[in-house]
Amino acid sequence: MAIESYFRQIGELIEACAIVQSSNVTYDKRTRHTGFIRGELFFVDGSMLHLRELVDVEDEVDRFTYVYQYMDAEQSLVFRYDNTGHHKKLNLLTYPHHKHAGSEQMVIPSNAPSLAEVLEEIMGLVELG
Repeated sequence: MAIESYFRQIGELIEACAIVQSSNVTYDKRTRHTGFIRGELFFVDGSMLHLRELVDVEDEVDRFTYVYQYMDAEQSLVFRYDNTGHHKKLNLLTYPHHKHAGSEQMVIPSNAPSLAEVLEEIMGLVELG
């Protein structure tokens, strides 16, 4: 797949998400199949998601690096998924993939979620009021 197709899929996913109030996402094409996505999604309850992906989509979606950091309306960490290799000493079965659950110190094993899966998790937390 061409990187533009992946960028379009991400944009459509964000646009279709009922709890996204606004977004600021940039798409940087690096090669025909590689690109970098960075941005913020702002939700109806005042919470927000910071996201970054460096991805190659030539054969399948391969995220070299990713961060999905969800913050509540008071800017406190709710969770963060990432694959930064800074928790090797914890011997996580999913290393380098992990989740910070509620604080920087609470690191648990996690498979690499897609943005769609992260948005589903957030939808379960956001009050539509």
